[in-house]
This record gives sequence, structure tokens and C-alpha cells, in this order.
Amino acid sequence: MPIFASASSTRPWGLSARQAAERFDVGTATAIVWGRRFREGGELVARRQGKPRSLRLDPHVHYLLGLREQIPDLTLAELAAPLERERGVRVSLATVWRFLDRHAMTFKKTAPAAEQQRPDVQAAGQG
Repeated sequence: MPIFASASSTRPWGLSARQAAERFDVGTATAIVWGRRFREGGELVARRQGKPRSLRLDPHVHYLLGLREQIPDLTLAELAAPLERERGVRVSLATVWRFLDRHAMTFKKTAPAAEQQRPDVQAAGQG
């Protein structure tokens, strides 16, 4: 039986939450919560850890899509700046990237970099 199941179902064994916490080397509050979840609904699976995924940019999806249509090759910073300036939404570049990834919007630069067209760069590459 998993530790979670053992710690949450200790009452039938005559253990208090504190005793269960000590026996299974978990915090007292953890054992209390596990026991309550088990008593109230038979829950024995661990819940997802960490902060819930933020959907801060979802209300702005049409705005961001509009920007993307106007200027197809915007950088993450160029998408984040008007959000803060015009909408008052300050987000990290990682948040913008996760939003784009979640909506299957990728930005691939297919044209060669501008500096590759310079004569001195072309000459250096052929030597």
C-alpha cells in the first residue's frame, strides 16, 4: 500500500494524525489533510504539485493575434511591450512564449539573416 494510502487511512489502525505523520515521516498538517481527504471522498491519489498554470494572456488572445497579423515576425519582447503599454499587462518573455506555444503560434525566421547579405560577410565565408 502506498505511503499516501497508509498515512490517510490510519484511523482504522488506531493512529492519530500526529502518530501517522511521525510513522510515515510526513508533516502533521500533511497527515491531517490526507486523512480528511480520505474520510470525505476516499481520495488516495496525490494532487498535482506547484502553482496552477497561469492563463494571464488568454483574455488578450485576439489582441495578440491582431499584432501577429499586422507584423508577422515580432519577437517575444515586441509582443510583451505593447501588452504593458496599451493593456497594462506586464508579463515575462517566458509567459509570452508559453502562451504562443499553447496556441501553436511559432515564429520561425526562414529568410537568411540580414548580415549574411553584406559583401564583407559573403567574402569571408568563401575564403
